[in-house]
Amino acid sequence: MAVKLRLTRIGKTKQPHYRVIASDSRTPRDGRFLEIIGQYNPRLEPSGVNIDNDKAVAWLMKGAQPTERVRKLLEISGAWAQYTENRGK
Repeated sequence: MAVKLRLTRIGKTKQPHYRVIASDSRTPRDGRFLEIIGQYNPRLEPSGVNIDNDKAVAWLMKGAQPTERVRKLLEISGAWAQYTENRGK
């Protein structure tokens, strides 16, 4: 099973709010997921990013692949730097 870290949309019409999730790559965008890792709210100024770095790094160490947008969010939260530090060990 290939695991991806990606966004799933929640919120009302024209008021997007996203969850950062770990899910099987074959499931639909808003389908089943394995775990919620954090939240992303693009409507705030600046954008609201709330990610559990420990969960994110754990999934990355298990081989999960982030999408481009999620990778940028992980860089903002500091989880990507934490992962690259631990990857060498």
